[in-house]
Amino acid sequence: MSTDTALTVPTRFVEAGGIRFAYRRWGKPGGLTLVFMQYFSGNLDDWDPQVTDGLAADHDVILFDNAGVGSSRGETPGTVLEMTRHALAFCDALGLNKFNVVGFSLGGMLAQQLALDYPERVNRIILLGTGPRGGEGMTFTELSSEERADPEQFLLAAFFSPTDASQAAGRAYLNRLAARTRDRDRPVSTRTVEAQIRAIREWGAVPFRDRYATLKKIKHPTLIVHGNKDIVVLPINAFILAEHLPDAQLIMYPDSNHAAHYQHAKLFLKHAKLFLSDGGPER
Repeated sequence: MSTDTALTVPTRFVEAGGIRFAYRRWGKPGGLTLVFMQYFSGNLDDWDPQVTDGLAADHDVILFDNAGVGSSRGETPGTVLEMTRHALAFCDALGLNKFNVVGFSLGGMLAQQLALDYPERVNRIILLGTGPRGGEGMTFTELSSEERADPEQFLLAAFFSPTDASQAAGRAYLNRLAARTRDRDRPVSTRTVEAQIRAIREWGAVPFRDRYATLKKIKHPTLIVHGNKDIVVLPINAFILAEHLPDAQLIMYPDSNHAAHYQHAKLFLKHAKLFLSDGGPER
């Protein structure tokens, strides 16, 4: 069992396909690794330590910056498909033949693409605040200069609902993010943000036919977690995923926005651990 925590685990690097990827790895070895895929504009320091440490108590956990993100080198591509290929190259470099995936928002799009294109590599999937290709209202706009000027206020507005309880949970979340003071990740560049926006818009474009046809091909056990007041990825997208994925279960948390799994972190950890342990370590 690793003695590291989310606040102390060192940032490491591995090269794959000419790209130097930054990552952090800790937790309980022996089972299938949990690979975390991050949301738009997020880096290694934006994962909630309460959640990652909670899962690391029972699992080998890996956080990583995809190409061009944070401390990783390379150029961030403008499509989810290319981002997924980079993510797989990173997993290959660490010798991960089969693994579980936790994908938040944009990361959840990568998780779906990964399971679709490389089904033999993925065991179980946890989708957080995300939606299907061609989903409802998934157009996304770039952050304004005012929002960029005060990222904490932006996160409180975009990740948590306006109620007193949700905003209090949001402030607690921000305090947890700030607790790591050494070896922090580099900020996500404007160039990367612009590429991620293009990728999200391309993912959200409605196809001419068979809008959700590919979802039925993703047969992995999947846990979908969403907030009932999500203004970033509308809650209807979680229901669409649950309807069309063959082996999916949906949890909708109350009074919560895009970061429902952080607002309800203790409950989410119970649900996630139950899901990951159901039926044994591998299907």
